Amino acid sequence: MAYDEALADRIRDAMETEPHLTEKRMFGGLAFLVDGHMAVVILSKQQGLMIRVDPDEADALLARDHVNPMIMSGKPARGWLRIDPPGLVDDDDLGDWVDRAAAFVLTLPAK
Repeated sequence: MAYDEALADRIRDAMETEPHLTEKRMFGGLAFLVDGHMAVVILSKQQGLMIRVDPDEADALLARDHVNPMIMSGKPARGWLRIDPPGLVDDDDLGDWVDRAAAFVLTLPAK
């Protein structure tokens, strides 16, 4: 199963002003990197998004609808969340997640 091309276009629109934005096929999906750091990944098998957030804010964000911990190798990945497709229908909601992820990775040391 390929990633959602329409969702990729919506993310491109939401991230068009991000400096140093690149795309890379990863995990069977499509990753969006800001300054070399993965910020958002469109998932293929699980569908939805994997987003990078401040680990200190992750627990509070899990209280939102359609948000789950991102499980990798059987464990929750610290600082990563999975947003299920129903939480991405609205462009404003998608934009908020994308902005949150991009803002966080911009705080990380340059690669």
